[in-house]
This record gives sequence, structure tokens and C-alpha cells, in this order.
Amino acid sequence: MYWTALIIAGFFEMLGVLGINFINRYKNWQSVAFMIVTFSISFVFLSFSMNEITMSVAYAIWTGIGAAGSAIMGMIFFNEPATRLRILFIFFIISATIGLKLIT
Repeated sequence: MYWTALIIAGFFEMLGVLGINFINRYKNWQSVAFMIVTFSISFVFLSFSMNEITMSVAYAIWTGIGAAGSAIMGMIFFNEPATRLRILFIFFIISATIGLKLIT
């Protein structure tokens, strides 16, 4: 249950970063509200997951999901470059995140 909460927190972290992008693009109150709500949900689930998962592992996985997911969303939805090296390093982030899960 704590690991599921951590994955949900990472997903909402990605959406929060998407909200930052919306603020930069549209500069409206809906974008700000979206960002605040998604980051708030993310922090709630992260906090819950840290009842069982150590802070260092939970934070690393949370940021890994957010970083890799945001980069992938940027490539898919915002035409950011999808070079081989960029994809390789995203793979490294995902691999490290999975590795942390496997050793805990």
C-alpha cells in the first residue's frame, strides 16, 4: 500500500511539473490552481508513503518518477527533442528507481 502511494505521488509530481509548464505557456489562474492541487496531492501521498518507506528511498523514487515522467511527457506532448542520449539517460533514471525498490 505504501509503495502504491509512492507511485501515485510520483504521478502527481509529473502532473505538477506539467502545471508549471501550463503556467509558463498560458499564464492563467486555472494553470496555477492545477499546479497547486497536483503538487498538494503529490505531497500528501509522499508523506503517507514515508510512514513505511525510508525518506531517502521515497524521495529518490518520487523525484525519479517525476523527472523521467516529465521528460517523457515533454517529448510526447510538447515536441521536445527525443535524442538517443536523452532516452538513454531517462532509462538510467528509471533503472535506478527500480533498483532502489528492489533493494529495499
